[in-house]
Amino acid sequence: MSRIETGIVSYTLSGDYYATVGADFDTEAVDDAILAELNRMIPVGIVVERSGKVFADEDKADEARRIDWNGLLKRIDVDQILAEHGR
Repeated sequence: MSRIETGIVSYTLSGDYYATVGADFDTEAVDDAILAELNRMIPVGIVVERSGKVFADEDKADEARRIDWNGLLKRIDVDQILAEHGR
């Protein structure tokens, strides 16, 4: 089945966010962990790639477009991820 690009998600933490927590982190590992968690939360047949592009199987495209990405991102425990990836 072919995959369709259905959107883009900004899942990475901003430099301003890192500045507020005031520590040194492996930012690439943090981004990877957030992306992995986000992909665990969405239905099979939909995937967010490292670029932030969302791809879905043809039969899941409408469902992917309806996902509340901000709502999902708010459910991710960023503090825990940061704790696991400090330098």
